[in-house]
Amino acid sequence: MEPLKHECGVAMIRLLKPLEYYQQKYGTWMYGLNKLYLLMEKQHNRGQEAAGLACVKLQANPGEEYMFRERALGTSAITEIFSTIHGHFKDLTETQLHDAEYAKRCLPFAGELYMGHLRYSTTGKSGISYVHPFLRRNNWRSKNLALCGNFNLTNVDEIFANITANGQHPRKYADTYIMLEQVGHRLDREVERLYNECKAEGLNGTDLTKAIEERIDLANVLRTSSPLWDGGYVICGLTGSGESFALRDPWGIRPGFWYQDDEIIVVASERPVIQTTLNVPADSINELQPGQAILINKKGEMSLNQINEPKEKKACSFERIYFSRGSDIDIYRERKLLGEKLVEPILKAIDYDVVHTVFSFIPNTAEVAFYGMLEGFDNYLNQLKVQRIEALAHRPSHSELEQILSQRIRSEKVAIKDIKLRTFIAEGNTRNDLAAHVYDITYGSLIPYEDNLVIIDDSIVRGTTLKQSIIGILDRLHPKKIIIVSSSPQVRYPDYYGIDMASMEQFIAFKAAIALLEERGMQHIIKETYQKAKAQLQLPKEKMVNYVKDIYAPFTDKEISEKIVQLLTPAGTQAKVEIVYQTLEGLHEACPKHSGDWYFSGDYPTPGGVKMVNQAIIDYIEQIYQF
Repeated sequence: MEPLKHECGVAMIRLLKPLEYYQQKYGTWMYGLNKLYLLMEKQHNRGQEAAGLACVKLQANPGEEYMFRERALGTSAITEIFSTIHGHFKDLTETQLHDAEYAKRCLPFAGELYMGHLRYSTTGKSGISYVHPFLRRNNWRSKNLALCGNFNLTNVDEIFANITANGQHPRKYADTYIMLEQVGHRLDREVERLYNECKAEGLNGTDLTKAIEERIDLANVLRTSSPLWDGGYVICGLTGSGESFALRDPWGIRPGFWYQDDEIIVVASERPVIQTTLNVPADSINELQPGQAILINKKGEMSLNQINEPKEKKACSFERIYFSRGSDIDIYRERKLLGEKLVEPILKAIDYDVVHTVFSFIPNTAEVAFYGMLEGFDNYLNQLKVQRIEALAHRPSHSELEQILSQRIRSEKVAIKDIKLRTFIAEGNTRNDLAAHVYDITYGSLIPYEDNLVIIDDSIVRGTTLKQSIIGILDRLHPKKIIIVSSSPQVRYPDYYGIDMASMEQFIAFKAAIALLEERGMQHIIKETYQKAKAQLQLPKEKMVNYVKDIYAPFTDKEISEKIVQLLTPAGTQAKVEIVYQTLEGLHEACPKHSGDWYFSGDYPTPGGVKMVNQAIIDYIEQIYQF
């Protein structure tokens, strides 16, 4: 499996007690900072290009800094950020280091609100200026805003046009900056509304400032800034005056979870990271619902608010198959079930010959599905044993029973992840030759020319690693047949909600469908698809149709799978190769609460996704064909 990049992870902490409380109970006022570090490290799987954090102090005096930010680039960004922060404390005496009152008064990042972010770029924009959190500064504490998110918007062009038409001037044409300007603008309006209200009540000076900060309605801010957002997101924010929020998209595409007790409120992209960090059970952690926001005011009072009307829930299924940590109790079960549901098609592929079949997996993400597949085959074998015993016309002897009961499913660790290619290796033949050695094999793990080899992967997107490395190296074991199993269905369509997948022409399933159309003289379907896609460019995105489905429509899943095998099998491969894919029905049965399957079905949950895939097919056809 070629690693896919995910658009980010978020973590947010609100301490509900004074820093002195944590110093006394846990021996450090850095309790919140330490928990943020764990939340970020436990979500390192979600973003390894950059990281950042923001902190707000609640009790700073005028003239003292109250909002802090640190960011860094690279896979070691989390370590670098926290090393820099702790560098501020290295010259303190032991007394100062354990003095919470001194920390609140004098030390940076000694606050009650924390927000962290892990980043993968899916927009092609990189560099420290694009690393979250983003800051919007102002002399009014309540107008300061730090924003970060796990998101990708499909309609940045529309939003940009809308806010510039209203007179705003974003500093950059990037979705995060535009979101920052939108939310920041509405926060400004909210503060100004309260300013006029408090002035009318006769309040002045610090009394006026305090009244504004106590009355800010973040729900109002979010309701007026987020309706235009088309995409998947969990957006988190802190204000300089101590309010915080996290808002989930109305389709529930991107995940978000929260936990509260009398000491702390925590928000994170994944449930098990909260479990591990705070040592709390899964059932004490709540899922943020589609269109819902968790709002925490300056006093630390939490409320849930329905900001946008929830749409049909389309939680991302790839989170369950691949991205989210497999340590989540539900995800672990779902991945096992994905493997178990492949037993019948695998049996057909090996002609029901389990005696001469070895089962294995592509390290490391397919391991849980592999265990589920093994359980399914164990159950199948037990049924066979029962049938053989029942079929005996006499009371079986000890040796007969032993012969029947001794049959086992054969599993081996056949493929081993060996090296990580470095980016300085040249492109072309040299790189391809080295790519063939990304995986190594366990020699002697099957009987040459007699055994089938079944090897499960979590998904097949481009198929490059299969072609350049895996199939060729497995063939060195001389299996009679190689069956590559994908625990997910055929990936046919790009994602536009935060996963950096291949562009359409790189999908092996799309390549296979195009090849079949050309081989069978059906190029008119390509032309008609182009014409239909082009004809709807002037339509509102809400009325667009995903005509890319027409490219796949003439063929069965099996025909496309067989063509994929032809395209991916290296020349000179001796073993027969077959690919077995999960079905869409199997995916939905295994992951019933995560029906977002647009990568496989083309059923995009938002109009913006349809608009973008429409443009993608136009761009592809114009580049390749002369219609």
